[in-house]
Amino acid sequence: MSFGPIPEKWRKALGPALASEDARALSEWLEAEEAAGKLVYPPVGLRLNAFALTAPEDVKVVILGQDPYHGPEQAHGLAFSVPEGVKQPPSLANIFKELEADCGTARPASGNLERWARQGVLLLNNTLTVEAAKAGSHARRGWEAITDAAVLAVAERSDPCVFVLWGSHAQAKAGRIPALGNSEKHLVIASPHPSPLSAHRGFFGSRPFSRANDFLREHGVKPIDW
Repeated sequence: MSFGPIPEKWRKALGPALASEDARALSEWLEAEEAAGKLVYPPVGLRLNAFALTAPEDVKVVILGQDPYHGPEQAHGLAFSVPEGVKQPPSLANIFKELEADCGTARPASGNLERWARQGVLLLNNTLTVEAAKAGSHARRGWEAITDAAVLAVAERSDPCVFVLWGSHAQAKAGRIPALGNSEKHLVIASPHPSPLSAHRGFFGSRPFSRANDFLREHGVKPIDW
């Protein structure tokens, strides 16, 4: 399949969804798109990168995005993150601006969020591929069932978790996962997307980073070094 290998620790959660007829159809469609000369981001080996860097039992925070960046060299399988040396896209710049206002943390020079992922932040997009220069182009092609399975696996654990929902796509996804509604176990932080088109409608000032860490501390979990 054109997804790359399933990280071993996620096989139980993702195996059924990735073995489905819908997933097979998605894989064949991706292969056909690339065979027709279309650029698809990220490359095959990075499409499940969020799962490779954050094991299900280690997840403390889930940050949900829409789909990967659609510019050259930007997407590497982690929502809102870019590889070392790549200019920070506007949404990520706004995330760092809110981080500075919320926690007093200086805005990082690098847009690579692997450091967050290795601490237990699952940086997950609703759709895990996109055609170059065409945002949303791979929506409703089959990725949603796979990423739903990942979110459900985290939400159904006994451990408390913070779910950060930025934008309408992330919030719609949460509506499909009833286990997220358990307010006694999980914290859900919902706000507009950090895009320049919507950040001023309530993303700025939402304080997701300090709120997440306060919740983790209250439940005896080591907070994230944002």
